[in-house]
Amino acid sequence: MNHKTEPIFKRIVSGGQTGADRGALDAALAVGRPCGGWCPKGRRAEDGRIPDRYPLQEHESSAYHARTEANVLDSDGTLVFTRGKPSGGTALTIRLAQQHKKPLLVVSLDEADDLNALARHIRRWGEAYRIGVLNVAGPRESEKPGMQRAVETVLRRVLEL
Repeated sequence: MNHKTEPIFKRIVSGGQTGADRGALDAALAVGRPCGGWCPKGRRAEDGRIPDRYPLQEHESSAYHARTEANVLDSDGTLVFTRGKPSGGTALTIRLAQQHKKPLLVVSLDEADDLNALARHIRRWGEAYRIGVLNVAGPRESEKPGMQRAVETVLRRVLEL
């Protein structure tokens, strides 16, 4: 397969929260890949309003659960980044992907010694499940500092393979 003409992960979606969500959107924007997703009504995030540079749609509900479920349902599969045991919204995303029987890959950045190997693993998973629209989730920046940058770095490698 020629990855330049038939890209895996043709679109990246997330909820736009700080941390993993924005890292995924930043990676897509950096390589010119379409991105978007559902965010809470009012574009609310832990650091205030989600910046307009992120092309997100406001969900009719301000409930975190509702927008998270919409992103799971509107995607072909979900990639969850973790550091430590998943909790809060990260754990919710995992449960929703399982509940809706969507392909799910959970990767721990704590256990990733080789980012190139991690990028290849993510890409193989996406190819195996033919993931066109990829939902990405993980901890917020306030919970796991450095998460946004780490996710952006890994996903840029995945998207550039």
